[in-house]
Amino acid sequence: MQKATKLVAASLAGIAAVGAISFSPVRGDIFGSVVKGGLIGVAVKQFAKPINEGVNKLTGSAGASSLDATKVVPIVTLGQGAYVGAVQVSGPQDAVDKVQAVAQLETTLLGGKFRIKALVPINTDSPKGKTIDRVKGVGVSAIIDVKV
Repeated sequence: MQKATKLVAASLAGIAAVGAISFSPVRGDIFGSVVKGGLIGVAVKQFAKPINEGVNKLTGSAGASSLDATKVVPIVTLGQGAYVGAVQVSGPQDAVDKVQAVAQLETTLLGGKFRIKALVPINTDSPKGKTIDRVKGVGVSAIIDVKV
């Protein structure tokens, strides 16, 4: 686990360094965002197992462990901008195995007084179009933030 932690730290340091690269004020920001997002997605997939174990240890020590299968997958935001991060999903093993990512859908109501974020487990990590295929029976049990 210690070795995995060092690999995660090294990967995230690389992400931060790449994000600092700037070829021009506008293009550098776009380039850095795309590269950081892609690298975070790769890091999430690479370190999903130790992250999942860490979440399970945290919830177990708080007396809130899951009886279902769990797995960490990337989270992709659809709608305004593109963001990437990670979430833990839980549910029956056969359903959890189908989940490749979680789509985050966002909208506002009543002139922005309410902000809604829906987290939907899906069977792909690169949703295309306006519809997504939900994996039924699976829920989000943790949100993992990546500091960059």
